[in-house]
Amino acid sequence: MKSVKIIYILVFFLITSSSLNASSPEWGATGHRTIGKIAEGYLKGKTKRKIAELLDGQSLALVSTFGDDIKSDKRYNKFYTWHFVNMPFEVKYEDSEKNPDGDMVTGIEKCKEIILDKSTSKDDKVFHLKLLVHLIGDLHQPMHVGRKEDKGGNTIQVQWFNNGTNLHRVWDSDMINHFDMTYTELANNSDKISKEQIAFLQKGTIVDWVNETQTFTVKAYASSEIGEKLGYNYMYDNFGLVRSQLQKGGIRLAKVLNELFD
Repeated sequence: MKSVKIIYILVFFLITSSSLNASSPEWGATGHRTIGKIAEGYLKGKTKRKIAELLDGQSLALVSTFGDDIKSDKRYNKFYTWHFVNMPFEVKYEDSEKNPDGDMVTGIEKCKEIILDKSTSKDDKVFHLKLLVHLIGDLHQPMHVGRKEDKGGNTIQVQWFNNGTNLHRVWDSDMINHFDMTYTELANNSDKISKEQIAFLQKGTIVDWVNETQTFTVKAYASSEIGEKLGYNYMYDNFGLVRSQLQKGGIRLAKVLNELFD
């Protein structure tokens, strides 16, 4: 009996430890690919041709996970802080304390600068284009504009259909995966919106979009308590916002790319 208890405790510890240490600081692959796929539908012809030339025909959906793909390579550790912005809820980006190692806003601007620089090599342009596609997607994941003290919700433990997870991962991938659509299905089933609505969504700057996302971040933090069991009701209340942010991310990514390659 004693040995059984010890095994149970060890298993519980391993599960909890895994949940605490696992960090997924961006939309999951399906979310990023959905944003890339949506963006392709709003690109100008000239933009499509220039991107196809740079990426050798690869789609935005395919390269959208590049920011994750390079994380296992220590040579790219300096880009880690570009995936997020940490700000207190009562502070907007322009008034916040900036990360000396850079953040999502400075990362996006650096990517744009390198892509526009005529002296930059094709390899550098491709690298930063792929990273830009990824970062614009990250910008629209509410927990990317989260609090520093809990690593954007990564240390806030909750249950997702009785499985241990954290608040960040719920918004990153748990809801999307539970919805069980491919990225093409999610993109093709985006809400129908007018040209006027598209123009409205594309207004503003990167900083404006970060501040807007923060308003959803506040709601995401308030949506559950530590240890709470989340499931169908949570999906019903929040997945509409996930779909909206994916669509918005794609529409805005297209705007950024159209401006870069005009």
